[in-house]
Amino acid sequence: MKNRATAALQQLSRPDLLELRAYIAGQWIHGEGHLAVTDPATDEVIAHVAHCDEHWIDRAVEAASEAFVSWRALLPAQRGNLLRKWAALTREHCQDLATIMSAEQGKPYAESLGEIDYGANFLEWFAAEGERSYAESIPSHLPGSQLTTRLQPIGVTAAVTPWNFPNAMITRKAGAALAAGCPMIIKPAPETPLSALALARLAEEAGLPAGVFQVVTGDAPKLSKQLLQHTEVRAFSFTGSTEVGRILLRQSADTVKKVSLELGGHAPFIVFDDADVNEAATACIAAKFATSGQDCLAANRIYVQRSHYDAFVTEFTRLAKSLRVGHGLAEGVDIGPMTRVSVANKCRDHIGNAISLGARLMCGGLDHNLGSSFVLPTVLADVTDEMDIAFEETFGPVAAILPFDSEHEVVQRANETEYGLAAYVYTNDLKRAARVSEQLEYGMVALNTAKFTGAPIPFGGWKQSGLGREGSKHGLAEYMELKYVCVGGL
Repeated sequence: MKNRATAALQQLSRPDLLELRAYIAGQWIHGEGHLAVTDPATDEVIAHVAHCDEHWIDRAVEAASEAFVSWRALLPAQRGNLLRKWAALTREHCQDLATIMSAEQGKPYAESLGEIDYGANFLEWFAAEGERSYAESIPSHLPGSQLTTRLQPIGVTAAVTPWNFPNAMITRKAGAALAAGCPMIIKPAPETPLSALALARLAEEAGLPAGVFQVVTGDAPKLSKQLLQHTEVRAFSFTGSTEVGRILLRQSADTVKKVSLELGGHAPFIVFDDADVNEAATACIAAKFATSGQDCLAANRIYVQRSHYDAFVTEFTRLAKSLRVGHGLAEGVDIGPMTRVSVANKCRDHIGNAISLGARLMCGGLDHNLGSSFVLPTVLADVTDEMDIAFEETFGPVAAILPFDSEHEVVQRANETEYGLAAYVYTNDLKRAARVSEQLEYGMVALNTAKFTGAPIPFGGWKQSGLGREGSKHGLAEYMELKYVCVGGL
């Protein structure tokens, strides 16, 4: 297993997609040093990418400002055609892009392939949505006047993207910004810069003008702070932890940027006693263990009504035991390594805390013979609200199952958190589905399904799970300003 990622990268059909330089102002930049990229399964260094100092942020902002003038002047259909070419190239080279992603992020190859498709969908969606950024005509309250609004691109934009979805979180943000007429500067997570740079290589090949899409690699706090200090950067997007989101929001306040934040989640998965146990358990496996549990949408608290509780725990445990753990590039793997060892350690802390306070360990546990980055798919039954896993986001393949008695009780418990990103509900009672989805304090509610994301939907959370929306027409609006025009003397 030691050299699996390195060997796979050496066999890419397009070796130039393994780009190690930053992409700034239409040029490939070596920077002032190197940033090591490791295979999370083995901690082996698989590449070194450019380590850029803060002055490269200044150059990127300057290039984006210059590019904005001509980019916004293009017809929406012209911008859309370039986005479609970019999407087509990502689909054409999906296998290489998936290999790169699995090597640096660790997720199973099949999931990486799925993410490439997911990411291309955003480029295609926004290519078309940019042609539909309609404004409105307002009935006038003034004699002889005509009142209208229009939507205009906000200007230079920037995004700090996460390591758990190193392709799709870039295309979801950049697709919207570019379709709106705005250049975007990407600062990728230091763990997964290779996916971002491969996207930049294909963006260049698709014909995106210099300065429209740029990727700057290096020290995350320093580069992010430099981006946020620029008054020319008018809008900023971040996907990551709530803790870091708070810091970036404070830094953006001095220049009053338009900010969209997609932050932490602590998703409840609620199974009522009128639901089919096997169907709910199968869906919950998907909601819990996708991306090896490293997903802000992952079911973190699984509430099961008491009459169905034992049957659900039995079936869910049986399914969890069948999940195969291994290197993301190994065949048939369901659960890869944690991208950060700190994530694996937090999983182990949550498991240990829960067991010490009385939770039943149904499968999994603290250790894995593949190394410290791996966490066995773990099922904890009889979890209580006092355990750490019940109020902290785990971000790994550890499932916490909690019993409940009444609808009112479970809604109250589900809402008792600072997070409000996504919630899942399984019930065959139509009235209950309507009541509960209305009462849950979450930006997204999935009823009788584990799959609900995609380019057309407004992705985002309530409370401290974020600000704004990504995807859908609302995601496009994050990069546009509303202008009101009053024409008098008519």
